Amino acid sequence: MSVATRSRSGGRAGRRALRTAPDHQMLPGLTRKLPLCEPLDQDQIQRLDDASMKILEEVGIIFRDAIALDDWRKAGAKVEGERVYIDRGLVRELIRTIPSSFTYHARNPAKNVPLGGNRSMFVPMTGAPFIRDLDDERRNPTLDDLAMFHKLSHMLPAMHSSAHHIVEPYDHPISHRHLRITYSSIKYSDKTFMGMTTSPKNAEDVVEMCALLFGEDYLEDHPVTTGNCNGNSPLVWDETMLGAMRAFSRRNQPVLCSPFVLGGANTPASVVPAVAQLNAEALSALAYTQVIRKGAPAIYGHYLSTVSMKSGAPMAGTPEISLMNFLIGQLARYYNVPWRTSGSLGGAKTFDAQAGYESAATLSAVIHAGANYIWHAAGWNEAGMHCSVAKFIVDAEQCAMAYRMAEGPRWDDFDEALSAVRDVGPGGHYLGHPHTQENFQRAFFMPDMFDNNSIEQWKAEGEVEITKRALTQARKLLLEYQEPKLDEAKNEALLDYIARREREIPAEDALNQDY
Repeated sequence: MSVATRSRSGGRAGRRALRTAPDHQMLPGLTRKLPLCEPLDQDQIQRLDDASMKILEEVGIIFRDAIALDDWRKAGAKVEGERVYIDRGLVRELIRTIPSSFTYHARNPAKNVPLGGNRSMFVPMTGAPFIRDLDDERRNPTLDDLAMFHKLSHMLPAMHSSAHHIVEPYDHPISHRHLRITYSSIKYSDKTFMGMTTSPKNAEDVVEMCALLFGEDYLEDHPVTTGNCNGNSPLVWDETMLGAMRAFSRRNQPVLCSPFVLGGANTPASVVPAVAQLNAEALSALAYTQVIRKGAPAIYGHYLSTVSMKSGAPMAGTPEISLMNFLIGQLARYYNVPWRTSGSLGGAKTFDAQAGYESAATLSAVIHAGANYIWHAAGWNEAGMHCSVAKFIVDAEQCAMAYRMAEGPRWDDFDEALSAVRDVGPGGHYLGHPHTQENFQRAFFMPDMFDNNSIEQWKAEGEVEITKRALTQARKLLLEYQEPKLDEAKNEALLDYIARREREIPAEDALNQDY
């Protein structure tokens, strides 16, 4: 007998049990049904496209990598030193072969996620060198802290991925971290995950571990992980990122082609020209993925921030970031490729009102911009310098709320609800009506992290504010966590691979960071 059937026959007690029972089932990949915010008309899109193509043809892009330069010569581009000039016809020919949509395959097939078109997913933050922990203390993270975030990612319904190094595990040698980070992503969650691209060899290790988990042949036509390759704006792609891109694209695994935008510092201090430069950078990398392997999945990426002209610090949640997201969304759809953005960015030093406003402004904008791969959707604060456990929990609930909004209005109970109007009539109320009793939980999202009680009740319950509520919820989730066990033979193969590679790789002390 299903839980839903038991609740119907159990009356009020059954419905209360249903409301209070833990439910950590992952939401399916989001299918968006809201209209998109598209500020550009067709002439403006073509004007932006033309400007970006002129940058590629006349200014050129630096590819600081001998293999990539040779690849571009063979593809027909003009190469002078490290500068590559790409004809717009060649760009269009190459990006035309990028799949407009594909499906991420998780080790639990029930958690596969379609991506592209009107399909979206939420992915936690990565790359934080500090943590605000379960006691809300800012400190250096450990491998156990990373495992904690992977467990939370596994349990939070709106998170569709366990990401990778959500926080940097300082208690492990830097040159070995990518192995332990990848294993943690795989072990503690059966959702899809990201792969480290901190060096070409690290990227190769990630894909080899994916092959051990899924099978070598399976990777040939099943995306299972995601690499992120950041450009060095303005107009430079370096050897590290290009080598990692080759490691993923050769094995048919998706990469985010992500210019790293600090508006006003490494782009023009103006929204539309900044997007023209970013677009040229992204297109050059997207095209190169198809030089590497025609038909390999790739995602139009970026990291967006504007720079304070007072201090030079990156800012989050500004109106210009929202506008850039709207424009980039239109361009990605013009080229018919999936696109990535950042979802819940904050620059505040604690989980305060600033963090909430910045994140809410960003998340709302990217939903209305039609983003597909919504990265940094939980935990990001202090411009990415720390991941906050409290913010991680609340951001994930905000993603669930954004998910519900993006689904659009439901009409499936329209006639039934109108019948309730006749039943209740003038001056009545709907609280006891069967339609309300059966549908209220589905009809209205009821956030757990927000307190909507009276001030008297709030005071009686200890005046608990949102940070403490979120940390209490995190502890509760961790107590309820059940590890999705790996197949023993695959687990042994992964551990053997890690042990061998840790013997082969010197335990160097050089920090690699991947945003």
